[in-house]
Amino acid sequence: MIFDIRQTTSYTYGSFVPFAAHVLRLMPLSQPGIDIIARDMFIDPTPSEFSATRDFFGNATTHITLKTPHNGLTVESRFTVHLNRGLLAEPEATPPWEAVRAAAQAMVSLAPRSPVHQLFPSRHVPLDAAFLDYAAVHFGPGRPVLAAATDLMQQIRADFLYDPTATDVMTPARAAFAARRGVCQDFAHIMIGCLRSFGLPAAYVSGYLRTHPLPGMPRLEGADAMHAWVSVWCGDEFGWQDLDPTNGMRADTDHIALAFGRDYSDVSPIDGVIFDSGRHSLSVSVDVRERAGVQ
Repeated sequence: MIFDIRQTTSYTYGSFVPFAAHVLRLMPLSQPGIDIIARDMFIDPTPSEFSATRDFFGNATTHITLKTPHNGLTVESRFTVHLNRGLLAEPEATPPWEAVRAAAQAMVSLAPRSPVHQLFPSRHVPLDAAFLDYAAVHFGPGRPVLAAATDLMQQIRADFLYDPTATDVMTPARAAFAARRGVCQDFAHIMIGCLRSFGLPAAYVSGYLRTHPLPGMPRLEGADAMHAWVSVWCGDEFGWQDLDPTNGMRADTDHIALAFGRDYSDVSPIDGVIFDSGRHSLSVSVDVRERAGVQ
């Protein structure tokens, strides 16, 4: 399947900003199952300095500096990807979770996708006894790791309310867990916290979720969402397997990965600093379009 994706992110500032420096993570992630066909980025105002590189986890990052006064910033990223995920792993065929935990803890590789980086507490995801207690029912002795993680995903989907007004990007995972509500970022952080509390490697994935209009309704441009889900390491044979706790489903042909890290702080779409004393507003529009007749 081939997808054309466009994201437009616009900031409007309450006063003129004399200087700003940003890190952008708005280009696709090269990985097995995702081939990049084309990509481009448009930035207004034109940056004084611009460089493209990769971060430790292999995510495409763009560094920009704006040295002239500006009262807004618009970044439009466009790219085309070929998605070919192949067959999903059968949950019951994966190793027992205890064996996966032992293998991860014995790992000596520090390569970017090594599971060791996803075992420990991170900025947004602590280890917590509450997470451990919440997930314990699914991790009985000898339970296949992906089967247990899938059941945990379904429990989060059933127990937590999707509520965009309940949290923001800085809400701690413990707070969202206690409130039993939040958005995809919160659900992903909670699930990661549960898995890491059992000693299992779990990563945060950001990307895009293609949406489908109701029968008889036209497709709305810009209505697709930037999304977040979880990748759990299931041993050397099965590797990283993606689960979407917000929707209670395996990440498949409607999920297009953009960046991979320990939590949201590693994959934030736009990061940086600005010199500004006023308020600002943000608008984001995402459009994910499948090319008709292409498989």
